[in-house]
Amino acid sequence: DGDEEEGEEQRMPNCFDYFMHILCIFWKILFACVPPTEYWNGWACFIVSISVIGLLTAVIGDLASHFGCTVGLRDSVTAVVFVALGTSLPDTFASKVAATQDQYADACVGNVTGSNAVNVFLGIGVAWSVAAIYWQVKGKIFRVDPGSLAFSVTLFTIFAFISMGVLMLRRRPSIGGELGGPQISKVLTSLLFFGLWFLYILFSSLEAYCHIQGF
Repeated sequence: DGDEEEGEEQRMPNCFDYFMHILCIFWKILFACVPPTEYWNGWACFIVSISVIGLLTAVIGDLASHFGCTVGLRDSVTAVVFVALGTSLPDTFASKVAATQDQYADACVGNVTGSNAVNVFLGIGVAWSVAAIYWQVKGKIFRVDPGSLAFSVTLFTIFAFISMGVLMLRRRPSIGGELGGPQISKVLTSLLFFGLWFLYILFSSLEAYCHIQGF
């Protein structure tokens, strides 16, 4: 493979390549500061990476909040559209890399479910625990208005079961697995999952603006 690559002529970058390079130059320089995995048995890379990801997540959350306030969107709509999309794109790209480099879909699907589990169990749990302890020390009761949380979680659970059912159906010998397979199956599955994501945003937004009755 190395000999074949050496014999090939290198492709000259086009205008789109220059544009993407200029657009991503800040992020390339930022993540170039991440130490190699050889230092501290990988702990240096892990600590710096998780710190930068946390910083970027906070920035995305604040930018989304300011954007929603500027255009008049409610916080629940901003959360399920912009914050969720911005913080989930790294998981999407990581899952794509895992899907193309691994023989099975375990790493890809496991990365998505594991990432969401960390967000829910650790992210919400730690933040709410700190807030509850703080207000308990102050002698006050910690209360959180659920808002449209019950409706969103119920809707997400229904769509999650539909998605798992589709993945189970794709294990049939005619398709051969959760990912890949014949072209028609790939296109239909992608359209279905994009449709579920769009319906989730649509119903959550309609419920937030009281166009449909929630719980």
